[in-house]
Amino acid sequence: MSEVSPITNKPGLAMAWRRREILGPLAALLAVYLVFCWLSPSSFAGAANLELILRQTTIVGLVSLGMTIVIIAGGIDLSIGSAVALSTVVIASLLNAGISPIFAALGGIAVGALAGLANGLMVARLKVVPFIATLVSLLVLRGIAKGIAHEQKVDAPLTWLNELLARLDSVAAWQLVPAGVWLFLLMAALVALMLRYSRLGLHVFAVGSNVKTALLCGINVERVELWVYSLCGAFAGLAGLMQFSRLTVGDPTVASGLELDAIAAVVIGGASLKGGRGSVLGTIIGALLMAVLRAGCTQIGLANWIQEIVTGLIILAAVGFDRLRYRQS
Repeated sequence: MSEVSPITNKPGLAMAWRRREILGPLAALLAVYLVFCWLSPSSFAGAANLELILRQTTIVGLVSLGMTIVIIAGGIDLSIGSAVALSTVVIASLLNAGISPIFAALGGIAVGALAGLANGLMVARLKVVPFIATLVSLLVLRGIAKGIAHEQKVDAPLTWLNELLARLDSVAAWQLVPAGVWLFLLMAALVALMLRYSRLGLHVFAVGSNVKTALLCGINVERVELWVYSLCGAFAGLAGLMQFSRLTVGDPTVASGLELDAIAAVVIGGASLKGGRGSVLGTIIGALLMAVLRAGCTQIGLANWIQEIVTGLIILAAVGFDRLRYRQS
């Protein structure tokens, strides 16, 4: 059975469209990487730096997976950075209370999922515009995180959670990359399969393409929106677990602006902010591009304020390119 392109609605063109959408971001990633290999010290292309880039990509990549689902469905989530911060504080607090690491981790992920569910209820049931609903959550979740932590970092006892995204030692070198990176790749594969083969994935694309048509086809749009935002929150909670592993503390101020990196990664990867289009592979390439840029800017000694300007310009370019693609489609 031939595939249908989401742009042309003509059978047989979907694979060609996907290749075109992926080749551009992939070429940009390779170009940026080669530029920094030329500008940076020889250590930039070394195995240790590549591992660092992969570890940095994991946190952005996990929240970007959730953002991919939301954007394909025609929504947006500005609260994921705050959800990540809240998750780190909850995990640290549970560990301090004597809860086992596995249940502390699940607690952090559950908090993120509940935050996403709250966003979904505002969007689906109360009909609040996603931008406003998640902006409210951005402030509320950050405030809750600061309240639980008493506006300071929460120290926690060392457990195996701290090793999920830590640099590998010689004993664990056989893993190639930390367990957190493998977990990110597994989640990416599951999301890709869900979007491509499951009924929920089909409904996510349908809702993002045209809500009225989706309703006429009998799709429960409210249920889809609840699932979409809940999954996005769960991925934010999982990213919070990785952030906790990296920091080893619960930090209510961490991940500020992470939602912008996620949006940029998704749009760079070929998704449309108008919904109905996007891919996990493209999102991974976008997340890698953001991580390579940050690592490269750090290696050549650019100040943080310059990195922020560069990141902002990339987001602007990504959105502008998205608008150009939309006009041409």
